[in-house]
Amino acid sequence: MTNTHMPVRPQRPAAPPAPAPRPSARDRGTRLLATLFLAPTIVGIAVFTVVPIIGSVVLSLFHWNVIDDPRFAGAANYREVFTDATVLVSFRNTLVFMVFAVALQLLVALVLALAVNGRMPVWLRSVFRSAFFFPLVLSAASVSVVMKYLFNQDFGVVNWLLGLVGVAPVPWLTSENAAMATVVLVYVWQQFGFSFLLFVGGLNNIPKEVHEAAALDGATGARKHLSITLPLLSPTLLVASVVGIINALQVFEQPYVLTDGGPGDATRTVVMVIYESAFEQLRFGEASAVGVLLFVLIMAVTALQFRLSRRFVHYQ
Repeated sequence: MTNTHMPVRPQRPAAPPAPAPRPSARDRGTRLLATLFLAPTIVGIAVFTVVPIIGSVVLSLFHWNVIDDPRFAGAANYREVFTDATVLVSFRNTLVFMVFAVALQLLVALVLALAVNGRMPVWLRSVFRSAFFFPLVLSAASVSVVMKYLFNQDFGVVNWLLGLVGVAPVPWLTSENAAMATVVLVYVWQQFGFSFLLFVGGLNNIPKEVHEAAALDGATGARKHLSITLPLLSPTLLVASVVGIINALQVFEQPYVLTDGGPGDATRTVVMVIYESAFEQLRFGEASAVGVLLFVLIMAVTALQFRLSRRFVHYQ
């Protein structure tokens, strides 16, 4: 048997890829314009966020009182933080404040958003939206000064009104439990407007056909909101809760002005400890260590929220 060999046709080399088209002058101008618009934001984040974070981490490894030269301390500042009773109490107070303040803030904002989104004249809806958002544009310090007089045990308006109905004066700012509750109420009163606007926008994005179909199926009232409104509003709830928790963990003005962290350390928060350590005691290394730990706590809580959101957030 003779073997026949078919001639092998040589393969042509693959054609080189076509060169990418060069951007036109218009495209280059658009990119340059976008870069110019983004540059202030990028520079601002770098200068006022990234650099201070890096500086705080470095400074937390030193002892420094501004007057003398910095002395390397290693992890000594962190060991001192974990053995300082005041710092540990401040972290506990901050977490307690965060839980109650954020829960109450979201609840109040959601209830009011549902009420405003109901049937009412357009002009009245606009009045309520402006009124509920107005406290947010005020200075937290000025609001706290006014509230300090309103909640004063001896001559405050709140106790005067309670006295009209026969209620004894309440030590709003001098009792441990009442002081924390007062700080939470003042904080929520000023901050719920942001969550309120988010919920109003989220409710307006829910298709009306969904509620109409639910009404035909017999869903009314609370059942409709629990089964339909809340699941469709869950992305907005996630955003509101993330922003609310980040802000609550950094609370400073309300407890500082209302109670100065008292009575005792009942309302002393982490940011108050950072302020006192840095600017009153000139212990910038220790204050930086507390700040780094607070940053880690905020990042951990936020990461946990996004992790849990995979189960509870429903996107349309």
